[in-house]
Amino acid sequence: MSHATRKNIGVIGLGIIGRSVAGNLRRKGFPVYVWNRSPRSVPNFVGSPGEVAEICNYIQIFVSDDDALLQTAQQLGERLTPRHLVLAHSTVAPDSMRAAAEIVERRKARFVEAPFTGSKTAAENGELVYYVCGNDAALRDARPILEASSKEIIEIGPTIGQASAIKIATNMITAASVQATAEALALVQALGLPLDKFIEAMRSNASHSATLAMKLPKMISRDFEPHFSAKHMLKDMQIANQIGLSNYLDLGVTAAARDQLLEQMHWGHGDDDYSVVARKYLHEPAPVAGEELQLDEQEEQTGAGESIASSAEMKTQSQQEAGPEVSPAPLISVASSGASNEATRLRPGFFKQLLSRLSSGKE
Repeated sequence: MSHATRKNIGVIGLGIIGRSVAGNLRRKGFPVYVWNRSPRSVPNFVGSPGEVAEICNYIQIFVSDDDALLQTAQQLGERLTPRHLVLAHSTVAPDSMRAAAEIVERRKARFVEAPFTGSKTAAENGELVYYVCGNDAALRDARPILEASSKEIIEIGPTIGQASAIKIATNMITAASVQATAEALALVQALGLPLDKFIEAMRSNASHSATLAMKLPKMISRDFEPHFSAKHMLKDMQIANQIGLSNYLDLGVTAAARDQLLEQMHWGHGDDDYSVVARKYLHEPAPVAGEELQLDEQEEQTGAGESIASSAEMKTQSQQEAGPEVSPAPLISVASSGASNEATRLRPGFFKQLLSRLSSGKE
């Protein structure tokens, strides 16, 4: 520990958030040393978590999941002393956060739980919001470090695990909100309405939020550059559902959000932004206003009822050839003048496009 100083800060995990936090710390004048599982060509990159502990008394951990957090705590292991303060920022199950704290505190080092809200832009601008748990002395020493990359620090309580539970709960609402928005866009587009009018309507709606202000235009333009990846949001929804099962809670909306994220993972979109769930619903640009949705000549001859039956047969055959199914956009039925329903007329070439997507696994 001869090289360690109170001013040196170690950052472990250089993903979207970790590298931005390291940059903010440097701009605030802190000496920063970093480590990542895959080496990076960045200043003060060291060889291991243990080496971070040798150089730095303050260590921030921004790894992605429960296993990575516990492995990092174990790798810090014997290098920790009572002079160390470890800040864990991963979104993990409360039990995993408590286990990490136990590893650190076993070495008489101090531990602060500090998951955060805010994605890529907030991290770059030093505007994260931290939810923190720990004893008063540890929180007091951690505050200047957290302030370097945040606009607010919310103290949840003294018990490790409580902040993680709050973070998971907030992400449940975020994921459900974006999923509902994707479905709303599908409805607006299916009815041939301008998507920009939906944006305008949402701006004055009580359910509008900072998340929708950021995500909605990007969803419409199909811009899924990752600010918070689908694979990480999926992990959070899986944690939420596990907590729900453990407490006999029926988390139906959260389960639905999880399933849609899992579907995108299966299609290879796990590294895209979690708003990629809109990809399922917005396959094509919205129809021009006033344009009729017509069947092609072959579909007109067979009739709507026969077309639907044929599509089911073709879908079954395609499933056998192409493997796992992703549900296509549903056929919307509307009431006719009698008691029966008839299928709305579909886009030209709809079934050809459907078969192409199912057989290729692409959109």
